[in-house]
Amino acid sequence: MSGTYPTSPVFRALGFSSEQKTITSTTDSGKIFAVQVDGQRWKFSASYPPMSRTTFAPVYAFIMKQRSQKETFTIVPPVISNAQGNVSGTILVNGSHTAGDTTITVDAMTGTLKAGDLIKFAHEKVYMVVSDVTADGSNEATITIEPPLKEALADNSSVTYDNIPFTVRLTSDVQEFNTNDIDLYRFEVSFIEAL
Repeated sequence: MSGTYPTSPVFRALGFSSEQKTITSTTDSGKIFAVQVDGQRWKFSASYPPMSRTTFAPVYAFIMKQRSQKETFTIVPPVISNAQGNVSGTILVNGSHTAGDTTITVDAMTGTLKAGDLIKFAHEKVYMVVSDVTADGSNEATITIEPPLKEALADNSSVTYDNIPFTVRLTSDVQEFNTNDIDLYRFEVSFIEAL
């Protein structure tokens, strides 16, 4: 791992997507067979507002340090990395859960997580909450996630719901910037979750 992506300057625009490879086959009668052949990964792209060389140089230096797609690093994307609901507390996994589970029981939670919120457990993968969930009077809840758990979870492992760090790599070997006649730099970059 090669560090944490610079948080300044902040992206002007962020594109976010889910990549999950599926092979489908349709029979002559119209029946469709589908199988997923690879785990799900998040992809996102970012573009910056025009910036001075002084502002841009540390960002591009970090990109160069990644040696194209070779290195992985962490990034906390703005806007999407914090929960939308009013969740609070140090959420803990309640009981053990195996790889492949899509419902996770938790305790020590207050408030609500909203569908579309991102969460992270004690491993590299980031998951999406797919339905609103509110803690009950005992501060317990069952969170439904996608994709299914990549790794097993131990009892009392922590759940991160704000400032979600993604472990990523660059998606291209070519990283290009543009400048104009008033010496402002324009830059776009794309990342994919590294698992």
